[in-house]
Amino acid sequence: MVQQSFESKYPHIDRWVHEHQGWIAIGYDPNGPLTSFVRAFDMGGMPWEGEDDYASLDEALRDLDVNIGAYLQELYGEA
Repeated sequence: MVQQSFESKYPHIDRWVHEHQGWIAIGYDPNGPLTSFVRAFDMGGMPWEGEDDYASLDEALRDLDVNIGAYLQELYGEA
């Protein structure tokens, strides 16, 4: 079985972290006010937060990748 690299599987997350200098948070904080499982942050704040639950980590990362891609498109005018 050929393994796909993280960068090729989630290109928008890769761009978010390396080019946009954003960061992501994965997991629950039972003591925090947020209930989402995955979130994207940058110097301007939190432009995206995901659902409270996902069937798998891969599903959460795919959702993050799609939505970060849309945000980067809106921000920079390119995919």
